[in-house]
Amino acid sequence: MRGIITIPIFLYVFTFTTAASKSSLILNRGDSINVGKESQFLTSPDAAFTFGFYSLGTNACWLAIWFTNSADKTVVWTANRNRPVNRKGSKATLLRDGALVLTDVDGAVAWQTNTTSFDVTAAHLLNTGNLVLQNQKGDILWQSFDSPMDTLLPSQPFTKNSRLTSVASQANFATGIFNLYFGSDNVLRLISDSPDTSTSYWPNPNLRMYENGRTNYNSSRIAVLDDLGRFLSSDLLHFNSSDVGPGILRRLTMDYDGNLRIYSLNASTGSWSVTWQALSQPCDVMGVCGRNAFCVYAPLLPKCTCPPGYVVEDDTNWNTGCKPAFNITLLQSTQVNFLEIPHADFYGFDLNSTAALTLETCRRMCLEDLRCVAFNYRLVGEGMCYIKSAMLNGYAVPDFPASIYIKLPDTLAPSKPKIFHASGQRCGSDEREELLGSSSMYDFNGRRVKWVYMYSFAAALGAIELMFILLGWWFLFRKHGIPASVEAGYNMISSQFRQYTYSELKKATKNFTEELGRGGSGAVYKGVLSDDRVVAVKKLGDVFQAQEEYFAEISTIGKINHMNLVRIWGFCSERRHRLLVYEYLDNLSLDRHVFGSSFLSWKQRYAVALGTAKGLAYLHHECLEWVIHCDVKPENILLDSDFQPKIADFGLAKLLQREGDGSEFTRIRGTKGYMAPEWALSLPITSKVDVFGYGVVVLEMVRGVRLCNWGEEEGDGGGAVSSFVRRWRGEVEGVVDGRLEGRFGRRQAAALIQVGVACVVEDRNKRPTMATVVQSLMACEYEED
Repeated sequence: MRGIITIPIFLYVFTFTTAASKSSLILNRGDSINVGKESQFLTSPDAAFTFGFYSLGTNACWLAIWFTNSADKTVVWTANRNRPVNRKGSKATLLRDGALVLTDVDGAVAWQTNTTSFDVTAAHLLNTGNLVLQNQKGDILWQSFDSPMDTLLPSQPFTKNSRLTSVASQANFATGIFNLYFGSDNVLRLISDSPDTSTSYWPNPNLRMYENGRTNYNSSRIAVLDDLGRFLSSDLLHFNSSDVGPGILRRLTMDYDGNLRIYSLNASTGSWSVTWQALSQPCDVMGVCGRNAFCVYAPLLPKCTCPPGYVVEDDTNWNTGCKPAFNITLLQSTQVNFLEIPHADFYGFDLNSTAALTLETCRRMCLEDLRCVAFNYRLVGEGMCYIKSAMLNGYAVPDFPASIYIKLPDTLAPSKPKIFHASGQRCGSDEREELLGSSSMYDFNGRRVKWVYMYSFAAALGAIELMFILLGWWFLFRKHGIPASVEAGYNMISSQFRQYTYSELKKATKNFTEELGRGGSGAVYKGVLSDDRVVAVKKLGDVFQAQEEYFAEISTIGKINHMNLVRIWGFCSERRHRLLVYEYLDNLSLDRHVFGSSFLSWKQRYAVALGTAKGLAYLHHECLEWVIHCDVKPENILLDSDFQPKIADFGLAKLLQREGDGSEFTRIRGTKGYMAPEWALSLPITSKVDVFGYGVVVLEMVRGVRLCNWGEEEGDGGGAVSSFVRRWRGEVEGVVDGRLEGRFGRRQAAALIQVGVACVVEDRNKRPTMATVVQSLMACEYEED
């Protein structure tokens, strides 16, 4: 999918106090670059990069290299990241002995190269962004590429001696706590190196090396980002930017929030877009919020918060965490209480973990152990008790099936916190202006990077089972002769995902006799497999992909797993037959329960709206590849036996023929009434087309009326949605489905209508993203009228 989120990493004020400046292509021996009344710079021949003094605040200055044409003058390297110099009187000089030296205003040496060779004749800034010292023959005797800061540029080798280290914060170039480097096992890793602990968090520490698609059987330890946006590493880590291709300036940056991202520069606006990132879930970064703090499920960057009884150590740097607002020795007395914080945990530092215990027994174990500061208790079949000696790597997500119980002195009596509402966000009319008038926190054309949900607990439970599955799949693939190039993609597919023969599915569906539905991509039939599972089998239309390409796309779709997405059990690919095998859902599609006589209650409708938003947010922001559905409508939202929503057909846009590259489709898709205006305007298609379709679905659920009937209701001949958006002034009475006879939540109704209205605005840049929609609806999920 084409690169999306536009986010400058350094939101710095780029200030030079001089009215004039001098730029040159070469710094000869004996020459200096000065900062002061007349600033001086060295530029690359193509003017893409600049080397000189970069100022922050009123006095601090760094000798740096930056992107000349980026709007924020994004720095990629500094000579003295932990030792800024005075912006008045400091200078960098290429001495006659061959050393490049940075001196402060008082003459003190702040930094210098390790070259003292009279062979050095000049310093050049190459088109690659590499600052080099060369001799007369052009040999490089020193280069900035050998000592990267937080950024790797295309063609810059990353070796066993290299390390990318994050900045301390958005406004400070100093060394942060997050690192990318080759570990002693030859695997490229992300590591949090905080004062409290050093923890590896990428690749997934809960999986074995081969399950992460890596290998430690290499000794070269080298990686590179090429000019096309492709990253290749000796440990078999391969990934591409979503806008892969020539002619784009890019950078791979170890960001201050602990995530590794590729950024692509928009040459016309100077803004950056994230075109790949290592972690889709911000709270998967260990230590991002520091000791005693929680990383809370929230949009954008991680949102950190302290539990009751604790206060933030440094609100400008959450890596320092929280400190107790009480005497810590009080926890060693018997006069303590335990405060429950639902859906939360602190990763690691377990004094012990014991199964089959009651909550009271777990509480007593923590009470009797003076080292215990908290305990985690969860119910997954049986009680699980985890006694904690430290509260590190905290995270809180709405779907996490456990609670953390924090030990506090009985002199403190805080109430159970609403940790997911820490921002003070409320549902209802106060939110409408924000949704309609601002670019969303995840806007594909916005200014910041994304958030998302966390499912690490489910992943941990499945890790052991996955090991056996992978072995089974290895034998299965050898039997069927699946191409070796796609075998690795299948290693991560879930346990029941498999390849079916056409004859198996023909038999299961009784020769495709019971049709459940039909759409533009094909017909769906009910079937019963040999193991008695009831399934829905979709016969795709004309799909002309080669077999290996089809396997590659299916492997991606097969890895996508979310509670609000229809589960794909398998596929068939024989000759020209292309079929998908889905789970069968008892209550079929949403349209039958909104527009028919057997309609959903208000509580069910709100749950469907929230669940559908979560599923789409997962597709857009969290899954292994960004996926655009392209046909969000009630017929593609299925309901299980509990009327929980599951989005169907979410991977078909990847399987059908694509005439364009990235996320731009040249052939119109979707269903009339749910199609965003950009389809007709031939604009590049992004996830905002799904947002539009979702908005129409939400408004239809609220009103209980098909879009095609709105013209009759409104008394006009067309443009009913646009007319409704213009005329709605916050009233909910008379808008909500009259069949409910007033039995609905007024605040929830207002929130749903606000979201729907915001999603269907014509300007896609003003539509919220699904991540923002989820956050808005969750704020009202449990609020009573």
